[in-house]
Amino acid sequence: MNTAEAPAHTPTRWSPDEPPSVDWLGRALDCTNCENRSLQASGKCQPSYACVFDRYAKRIDRFFRWNPALANKYLEHPYFEVRAVASRSADVFRLVGLMYDPDETVRLHVALRLPQRLLAELRGDPDREVRIRVAQRIDAGLLGGMVDDPDYFVRKLVAQRLPLPLLPRMARDPDREVRLVVVERLPVPALLDFRDDPEVDVRRAVARRLPAGLLGEMALDPAWEVRWEVAQRASRMLARSLLLDEEAEVREAAQARLETLDSEARHG
Repeated sequence: MNTAEAPAHTPTRWSPDEPPSVDWLGRALDCTNCENRSLQASGKCQPSYACVFDRYAKRIDRFFRWNPALANKYLEHPYFEVRAVASRSADVFRLVGLMYDPDETVRLHVALRLPQRLLAELRGDPDREVRIRVAQRIDAGLLGGMVDDPDYFVRKLVAQRLPLPLLPRMARDPDREVRLVVVERLPVPALLDFRDDPEVDVRRAVARRLPAGLLGEMALDPAWEVRWEVAQRASRMLARSLLLDEEAEVREAAQARLETLDSEARHG
């Protein structure tokens, strides 16, 4: 049976791969006086398989996939899984009441659907997963308020989408991964400020992007990995100077670069 479509009338048996059917407090479920009992006739509510009062999230999800029109009714349910799953199908304007829900799972689902004018209010959510979703969805022009987020991964996402005029604000981010993203996006003149970055990987990224004419200073970098990157794109004069480098890998790269330049000159 395709559980995304309206179910057949025949009830689905409980799967042994799923936990026993109990309510969110661990009590046995009784369908006798359930408010959704009438849905059983059409198969849209099935004990131990699709039930809004079950503790198992998949059963709650099946219920709302078959009965999305009932989602608004359960947005204030005491069980966070019910509120979270219901928020996927509820009317968007009803999600405002869940923006500051005490459970981060609920707020996470809300962040996936809120319109932009409200999403900005979740930029300072206490949970990193919520802020991650906000950083992925929010209009890039509103990301400036997240450049100092306490979580490095949130800041990394911000650096990937922040408008270029604002990106220099993240040039001194304390995390290497964030600065790597900044280096990959900044225009060339601004890259010069990263030539003395404390992380080798960041300086290597700079060497890969700087024009050959601006690589001279980086040929003196204390890390052989950076000098090796320089050798890959060096001018003829710079490559010759690197033939005297103390590291064999750099000398070999410089020799290969000179051979490439000679070949290009012959066939140019």
